[in-house]
Amino acid sequence: MTVLLAAALTLVALAGTAVVATNLPERQAVSLSFLGLALTVLFVALQAPGVALSQLGVGTAIVPLMVMLAIRTINARHARQQAADQQDEQDGGPEDGQSGKSAGGAET
Repeated sequence: MTVLLAAALTLVALAGTAVVATNLPERQAVSLSFLGLALTVLFVALQAPGVALSQLGVGTAIVPLMVMLAIRTINARHARQQAADQQDEQDGGPEDGQSGKSAGGAET
């Protein structure tokens, strides 16, 4: 049993390190899913099936999915903003009369 716990803890440590070492948010979400799976294995080895089942559902599936949806939403908003900015440049500037100033007052 001690060998199984040591292996599970090592797996969790390696998966956690992989999450931290990953640069791209999309890849971080995928590696976070693997970390959730490693934690599930650890909880099963620690004889905590209820916690393992919760971790399997939440940590392996729901949280990485929510992170990916957030990244997708942010990227879509950024792309729409860039398209609007390019359209403003082609039309000769913004139409709201602020002469290149954004809502926050900073130059764009």
